[in-house]
Amino acid sequence: MIGRALLFALACMIPTPPAFAQSANPFVPAEFVVPSNLETADFRLRMLSVNDVVKDYDAVISSTVHLKEIFPGSWPDGLTLEGNLVDLGWHQKEFQDRRSFAYTVVSPDESRVLGCVYINPTRKRGHDASVTFWARESAIDSAADKRLSEAVRGWVKDAWPFESPAYPGRDIPWDDWQKIPNEKR
Repeated sequence: MIGRALLFALACMIPTPPAFAQSANPFVPAEFVVPSNLETADFRLRMLSVNDVVKDYDAVISSTVHLKEIFPGSWPDGLTLEGNLVDLGWHQKEFQDRRSFAYTVVSPDESRVLGCVYINPTRKRGHDASVTFWARESAIDSAADKRLSEAVRGWVKDAWPFESPAYPGRDIPWDDWQKIPNEKR
């Protein structure tokens, strides 16, 4: 098994590909202070990092059926702990480079990962950001997904500089999202 530090170092050495909305205009303005967290009585959002690998992996693997309902494709089929570590390293580096923003959703005491929130650039016509998120499958019955949705939508509206964020898979079915033409930016 490859050590965490080595995997993170390797992930950080991989050249970062252009963001989805690569252009002369950055995803967020240089002067924008990226929110470090969001706190509610039920959960905390903070930057997803390699330090979350074990708890994040547990949340993903225990929610495989639910995640396939939320996101199109085959993820997380075949995901290993090591693969998840590389993914988290990638998300962490993208966040640090201000190219996209992945937040882990943790219980207030940080003992459990409850989900994730992804804020990504998009070229889709009429939208300046794509916001996706999920709550752990075992938390769905406790209405965690609804509370997370309300909190994230309010936070994006109040704390982020986007004029027209999209919520694919939630407000826009994935098939319709894929059909929206891309704009040059």
